[in-house]
Amino acid sequence: MAIFECYLCSQAPSDIKVGEVTAAVNNSTLTHFHNEEDTFLFIYGPKYTQNNFITGVRAINEFCLKSSDLDQLRKIKRRSPHDDTETFTVYLRSDVEAKSLEVWGSPEALARERKRRKEAEIKYRENLFRNQRLLWEYKEFFGNTKVRTFSSVWLGKNGLNFFFKLLAWVYTGSASMFSEAIHSLADTCNQALLALGISQSARTPDPSHPYGFTNMRYIASLISGVGIFMMGAGLSWYHGIIGLLHPHPVESLLWAYCILAGSLVSEGATLLVAINEIRRSARAKGLSFYQYVVQSRDPSTNVVLLEDAAAVLSVAVAATCMGLTSVTGNPYYDSVGSLGVGTLLGTVSAFLIYTNTEALLGRSIEPEQLQRLTELLESDPVVRAIHDVKATDMGMSKVRFKAEVDFDGRVVTRSYLEKQDIEQLLQEIQQVKTLEELEAFMLKHGENIVDMLGAEVDRLEKDLKVNLTVY
Repeated sequence: MAIFECYLCSQAPSDIKVGEVTAAVNNSTLTHFHNEEDTFLFIYGPKYTQNNFITGVRAINEFCLKSSDLDQLRKIKRRSPHDDTETFTVYLRSDVEAKSLEVWGSPEALARERKRRKEAEIKYRENLFRNQRLLWEYKEFFGNTKVRTFSSVWLGKNGLNFFFKLLAWVYTGSASMFSEAIHSLADTCNQALLALGISQSARTPDPSHPYGFTNMRYIASLISGVGIFMMGAGLSWYHGIIGLLHPHPVESLLWAYCILAGSLVSEGATLLVAINEIRRSARAKGLSFYQYVVQSRDPSTNVVLLEDAAAVLSVAVAATCMGLTSVTGNPYYDSVGSLGVGTLLGTVSAFLIYTNTEALLGRSIEPEQLQRLTELLESDPVVRAIHDVKATDMGMSKVRFKAEVDFDGRVVTRSYLEKQDIEQLLQEIQQVKTLEELEAFMLKHGENIVDMLGAEVDRLEKDLKVNLTVY
């Protein structure tokens, strides 16, 4: 029984290897192989280790040498195991070790240089991983359009709306305009928090967080829903209630109407971009617009759509209530508009809290998808049975799939034998005369069969990824 677990959006290690520990014993090399039942020891003498070969690339990387350092060393031509590849050059490991001591002066200096290069390589890989992850995160979250790719444009738009609406509220004293200013401020802070969350989620995994910081964007969005939008809804409700309890006449609303008209244009354009983006994604998956929004497991899709829709609707509510106040002269309508905008903010807050909580808890994928993946595994000849299947939607097009797989050893072994020359294998068996030769024969082919099992696991992972993408 083997536990089969992988992330269907990225490659996961799947090779299965026996443990190996090497130590120096009386100028000899002791190699220790073990499995669950037996332990095997082999001792190789100095003559064996001195005649080990090493390729030029490994000599340069492991001993911190330059290609010019290898020019004066003895070169041996070896035949390539691949028929379509020419012979390649190798060097005696003892010669390379002596050359490294000549270049670096001592084993300690060589060890320090290895450590320095290793640290530089780790730092380079971390920076590369972070930059690639950031680009991917922004592309997935904000889409491919210019408005969504450049989040600074979105922030600037919401910031300007807040500024002008705030001026209009100070000039008119309208409760509805105050709520609209709060709404634009909440949108601005929310976008800033989302951008910060995406940046933090792209951090490189470390020993304390081996699976990375992917959930940081959900945490940021949850903070936004609980704090910013709920606070905005509270202020809007408070201002509306105060207006109902203590009504006061509203000044000329001409400038407020102009600002609302500009806000309606900008918010409407953003909403159209979001709708077109979702329609394009829905067509790519063969779903209707409604099905894509309802079935979406990525909160960012619905968050962006709901924010834009709520912004347009709140402008319409505020303009309608302010218009009724202008026509009738009754300030109660303006206060009712503030309550309406506060209700919209509360709805957005509740949606953000619900969707991000679900994402952090980790929901299962759709039952149809899980059944499809399970049937794919069960129908594979190398799999005898599967147990305890779980598939969790991690968000951002990531699915974590886990299953306990009982592999059919006979099928794996047969697949290995099909790639071997049976006649040559029979000759090897016939030449086995002693227990030591039998042990060496079994170790050689046993390791190859385990490698074959690792290849089968890789193939199953690839099939699962392809089928999940197509579904």
